[in-house]
Amino acid sequence: MTSELVGRAVLGWRVAELVESWPETASARALVLEVPDWPGHRAGQHVDLRLTGPDGYTTERSYSLASPAARSPGGWRLQLVVQRVRDGEVSPYLTDVFAAGNLIEVRGPIGGWFVWSPREGGGATVLLVAGGSGIVPLMSMIRERRFRRDRTPFRLVYSLRTQADELFADELNRPGIGDGGVETFVLRTREDSPRSGRPAGRISAADLAAWGWPADFAPRCFVCGPTGFVEEVARLLLSLGHSPDDIKTERFGPSGP
Repeated sequence: MTSELVGRAVLGWRVAELVESWPETASARALVLEVPDWPGHRAGQHVDLRLTGPDGYTTERSYSLASPAARSPGGWRLQLVVQRVRDGEVSPYLTDVFAAGNLIEVRGPIGGWFVWSPREGGGATVLLVAGGSGIVPLMSMIRERRFRRDRTPFRLVYSLRTQADELFADELNRPGIGDGGVETFVLRTREDSPRSGRPAGRISAADLAAWGWPADFAPRCFVCGPTGFVEEVARLLLSLGHSPDDIKTERFGPSGP
């Protein structure tokens, strides 16, 4: 399959089946959807999900893919993570009711800019900065790197409220997550971070200077999280000398770390 095809948004609705799920945190659930006719995707893209009620009412939400751009044996399986939103219309159903064997409509893949693949960048270093559930598309990139056995040096700076809010905790904390090439730094805003020795607080220029790549390395920077978080991190990266051409951002709703 050509990268041109995968890079485009394929906007027809497809029927997907929930084949597996598990709690990532007390308020977030991972969903694995089987989509037999999925056209393929790139690490960093997202999808739309559509629910239809008995009365014909429909509603849609967008969710990032956590899966690498790799076909599973027997067909495509896409992993999403849904964070329950208090008084939300869709997320409570997906986290608390949606069960194995249930069907849902999927549209995508969507987005061709906030993406990474080993073919791009000529081996340049990569800096991933996540706020809260903004880790999801960045996890797709980490998994893609590992699946392709790529050696591009990755660093991940992950800001979240507390340890209990950490998504993909087992995988991120597993020794050798990226075959020695993905360095992970977790910063907490509401409690101290024992692994880094950092006190509680919002992400700062000092954090990015200490845990990210120097600007003169010209890393490709991917920043994802709530709007305020993304805007602040982009500002901090620019203040540290990173080129705006090297910074890609993806943002979502108001809640976050």
